[in-house]
Amino acid sequence: MKYLLLVVGDGTEPADPDDADPTPWVDEMDGRGVRLLGERLADPADAVTVRVRDGEVLRIDGPFAETKEQIGGFDIIEAADLDEAIAIAAKHPVTRFGMIEVRPFWQP
Repeated sequence: MKYLLLVVGDGTEPADPDDADPTPWVDEMDGRGVRLLGERLADPADAVTVRVRDGEVLRIDGPFAETKEQIGGFDIIEAADLDEAIAIAAKHPVTRFGMIEVRPFWQP
């Protein structure tokens, strides 16, 4: 089953930048063949929120959510079940100072 891992931070970084380096995690998950895709995202200030209301396109520069927590990246993994997906997410370095949201892909 495929899962989306949303990498979420609150803008604070660990004291040691090496603690946030995802390279060892990426290398391990790629080596295991469970990580299908992943990317870091640009800063929230570069975001654009788009809505259509009454046929009019509304554009808001920057993130819409007024929160400290922002999505900083994502990974798509293949796991046998939710428990395995959680174990994979728990190894990500961001879990030590941020969080990883694990969300299964919709299946009809």
